[in-house]
Amino acid sequence: MHDGLLKFKNGMTMVLNWALIVAVSLLVLDVCWGVFSRFVIGEQTKWTEELARFLLVWVALLGGAVAFGTKGHLGVDYFVGKFDPATQKLMAVIAHLVVLFFAGSIFVYGGGRVVFDALAMEQMTPALGWKMGHVYLALPIAGIFMVLYTVENLVETLSGNGETE
Repeated sequence: MHDGLLKFKNGMTMVLNWALIVAVSLLVLDVCWGVFSRFVIGEQTKWTEELARFLLVWVALLGGAVAFGTKGHLGVDYFVGKFDPATQKLMAVIAHLVVLFFAGSIFVYGGGRVVFDALAMEQMTPALGWKMGHVYLALPIAGIFMVLYTVENLVETLSGNGETE
């Protein structure tokens, strides 16, 4: 079972990494076009700033989920590592449960409510004309990945296969 979970996690991480590569590439191209249109053409294209803001939100949230899933998130591992080795496993479990609660309640549930409300109110972005609910989808999507990663990390910690530095 652990091998299947690890394979699933690696697949999720690969998909997220590619999504982040595409998003960062689009962000770089967008910002370069914005600078070029402002200083060479003389007037910045109206949609570049808005697109850059939205891409940055998606990159930050999905990147945070990947960092947490690959145990690269300093906030969680750093504090667990400060305890003596006998207490580290207990603190790691507590940290995973706190993250699981936060990701589930704030990101998935709260983010889902924000998406639903924005779509119900038919809010649109000013420059691009996109539905704001689609922009806000970054919250529940990142939350789902955080929940999945946290469950996998919790199983690893409880089974003794995970690192509790």
